[in-house]
Amino acid sequence: MKSGKLIVLSAPSGSGKTTLVKDLLHKEELNLEFSISAASREPRSGERDGKDYYFLSLREFKDKIKADEFLEWEEVYRDNFYGTLKSEVQRIWDHGKNVIFDIDVVGGLDIKHIYPERTLAIFIKPPSIEELKIRLKKRKTESEDKINMRVAKASTELATAPQFDAIVTNDDLEKAKQEVYQLVQKFLEV
Repeated sequence: MKSGKLIVLSAPSGSGKTTLVKDLLHKEELNLEFSISAASREPRSGERDGKDYYFLSLREFKDKIKADEFLEWEEVYRDNFYGTLKSEVQRIWDHGKNVIFDIDVVGGLDIKHIYPERTLAIFIKPPSIEELKIRLKKRKTESEDKINMRVAKASTELATAPQFDAIVTNDDLEKAKQEVYQLVQKFLEV
């Protein structure tokens, strides 16, 4: 694959990584393009195929795994796969852009291990597990069981934070936006 820089934002669900990624994408001087992940789940309300995710059936996703079409992939929950298609990263590099990922911690670390020198991996930490649960409930997109699964998973994900290049606590959104921007800007200058 042709080379370019990779910016990974990873966090437990509800930590604010998507908001931070969207903020970075508005900074034209960073020359970033969003890597759209593939997912084997159904779209949530308002999500569109090819914009928010590439929505694949479980069979399609598994076929692409067998064909080695993913840079990274993970079964996040039972029969619920997420991954980054190699073709998506190449598409962005072909446009002369740097790639930015809004991705789970396992996928983020996988990308960092594949491209250690070209990747800046930032872990977005929620202020607390309690705050995380409040944020997930406010979304009103998932059942109580799904929220509890995500909160339980968050403890494991938080333990991976030291493996990232930087940790940003999102307890003040404007402060977190500025901190992430400065990290990305400095990395892209090198």
